[in-house]
Amino acid sequence: MASPAVSAVKDASGEEIAAVEQLIERARNAMRQFAGADQARVDETVTAVAWSLYKPENARKLAQQAVADTGIGNVVDKIIKNQRKTFGTLRDLMRVRTVGVIEPDLGNGMVRYGKPVGVVAAITPSTNPAATPVNKTMMALKGANAIVIAPSPAGWSSTSATVELVRAALAKTGAPEDLVQILPQPVSRNMTRLLMEQADLIVATGSQNNVRAAYSSGTPAIGVGAGNVPVIIDSSADLADAAQKICASKTFDNSTSCSSENSLVILDDVYEGAIGALEAAGAWRCSTQEKALIADKLWVNGNLNRELIARDADVFAAGVGLDEAAGQARFFLVEESFDAASKFTDEKLSLVLTVYRARDFDHAVALVTDILKVQGRGHSCGIHTADASHPVRLAEEIDVVRVLVNQAHTFGNGGSFNNALNFTLSMGCGTWGGNSISENLNYRHFINITHLVNAVAEDRPSEEELFGAYFARYGKD
Repeated sequence: MASPAVSAVKDASGEEIAAVEQLIERARNAMRQFAGADQARVDETVTAVAWSLYKPENARKLAQQAVADTGIGNVVDKIIKNQRKTFGTLRDLMRVRTVGVIEPDLGNGMVRYGKPVGVVAAITPSTNPAATPVNKTMMALKGANAIVIAPSPAGWSSTSATVELVRAALAKTGAPEDLVQILPQPVSRNMTRLLMEQADLIVATGSQNNVRAAYSSGTPAIGVGAGNVPVIIDSSADLADAAQKICASKTFDNSTSCSSENSLVILDDVYEGAIGALEAAGAWRCSTQEKALIADKLWVNGNLNRELIARDADVFAAGVGLDEAAGQARFFLVEESFDAASKFTDEKLSLVLTVYRARDFDHAVALVTDILKVQGRGHSCGIHTADASHPVRLAEEIDVVRVLVNQAHTFGNGGSFNNALNFTLSMGCGTWGGNSISENLNYRHFINITHLVNAVAEDRPSEEELFGAYFARYGKD
């Protein structure tokens, strides 16, 4: 748990340096006070934090504040997100051991002990200014760590209100409040970088600039990659079921999730049927002229227009100049032929879904591969199908961490009650996405493990057992 003697942040002010040093000192002091807490005590603390966000009036209040502060998403869905992610994560955390003996001797002479990683610097995005900080806090506290949250400046007020509730929950159980802290306002790039330098572990969610800064800080870091999920609808899919799931997923919280579908790849023989099912579920099929209006307004100087991303459908439609009928839809379909240079190939963080027509399944696999090469490699893809061989092929051929089958991506990718993924708001994308983890962020990333190793009966195979097949085929020369 060593802090660098000299900061690499050359232009930081004395006030910024002092503020971060004080946060780190208080965090370490809180950890010393919490040291020795057994699993029951740790679990009680995690549960208290979970209730501080899951509690209905708090979930609603923080959802309302998040939308008011950032203009991103919608209140109803943020309430669901605040509660569902918290509840699911708590379920996962209550089923595992993380302090003291976490795995006894199973006959191999080895006992595993869980220990804290130290002070965690948590970089959190404006898209989820309550849910993501609490999610990371629960995982950090499960390992008896302290955490300092560096929120997006746009979400600081919401995240600060969240942290106040969390600290009150800690005080209620007698745990040190300084186990959870937040960078003071105004959050600056310098302060965030100073925090990353002085922490023991960084967990960065949000912009890829933040993730790269975390990896270059000199502190062990876990970053997550960009989403840009392509989903196939193949010839055997239940089109109505697929459309309903895609609609529910795409429109949830106005498409703020990195797991939201950004492209559909529909096989030619069911293309019009699938489009019809999507329209019945609430989609608006954009004309060539409407597509041009969206292209002109959704991006400004090559960047997504913050006035249009994650907005309600009627607001988005009015903002790009679509007519009133389009504004009554729930989301918008833009049909494309694949072009790596087209902005519609990227993540759109809005209620716009790009649609590609595939000649056959081989072409669909190629399109998914091409889309992910533009953005989102490593993150995930999905398929709606009744053909069991098709998802297997995607898993074997596509460089992604997750392939979801007949699921709504937003609800399944970050953990669900009907799949085996850990609940999280931070999805690792492996080396394909420039990340150090290829799974959903979970409690295992917040503990160090000591291995107590005793001698057991020798397990030494013969040379023949190990080399026999090789010798038989190639000899010993």
